Amino acid sequence: MVFPNTLNLTDTFILRAQLLKEIRHFFEQHNFLEVETPLRIPQNAPERHIDPVLSEDWFLQTSPELCMKRILAQGYNRIFQLCKCFRQEERGKQHLPEFTMLEWYETHISTTELMQTTENLIRHLCQHLLDQSTLSYQGYLIDMASPFKYYTVQELFNLFSPISYEKALATNQFDEIIGTTIAPQLGFDQPVFIDKYPITQSVLATTDSSNPSLANRFELYIAGMEICNGCEELTDKSIQKDRFFLENQVREKMNKHISSLPSAFLMEMNHLPPCAGNALGIDRLCMLFTNAPNIENTVFFPPEKLILF
Repeated sequence: MVFPNTLNLTDTFILRAQLLKEIRHFFEQHNFLEVETPLRIPQNAPERHIDPVLSEDWFLQTSPELCMKRILAQGYNRIFQLCKCFRQEERGKQHLPEFTMLEWYETHISTTELMQTTENLIRHLCQHLLDQSTLSYQGYLIDMASPFKYYTVQELFNLFSPISYEKALATNQFDEIIGTTIAPQLGFDQPVFIDKYPITQSVLATTDSSNPSLANRFELYIAGMEICNGCEELTDKSIQKDRFFLENQVREKMNKHISSLPSAFLMEMNHLPPCAGNALGIDRLCMLFTNAPNIENTVFFPPEKLILF
């Protein structure tokens, strides 16, 4: 089924359904197993800028990551999942407090290979849903056929940031500059991968072998939007535990909720093989394919629509 690039409301939700179908088709073609994990869990991974939603004395998942890695530890090599995730105080043109995530993991691959799978997936969806090699979004024509562009984080700071990469980290301005200064410059002619994030911003990623201050972690940007966040996954239980403690210390200084560590996940890390995984926002991807200016245009019920004033 082929859709035009500017859709009415009905066609938007038809395309969304086809998008999910094609994602499943892509991963089934590549011998991935679709899995399903609980939405309600005792602990999420502590991360300084991600706030979980309480569900009685447990939490709604901010990501299926911990449970999916436990599945890898049981001997499965290629898995994917489409699921709901929940985060407090996330609402804007590109954010919903309840959103749909595609997450997938594969053992014994690098971030380079994971980026290639990501590129192949996006191109597959563009070809099968739009039957074209360019994506028209909000007046921009984005080339989806050529190899995606690639930059390191430091290269983009040199190109676009008013202050240095080092100063941004030292003054806690790193995320702000990425979000407000660098991201709006990216992905309007071709999709852009940003690689080698600072290890301090990458709690679940492995350390780059050539530079211990960097992580094997990347993000993909299209039309100024972060579409996914992938990395080579940390498998060292001791290092992971130390990082979780550090994240909780940072959260405490920020006067944020501190939860206990995910002990079951940490215990099973002893059996976690080398692997890489990616988390991709379905609602934002749907924005791109339907030419929607606001993420609320891609879901039947944004939160405001559930309330009678």
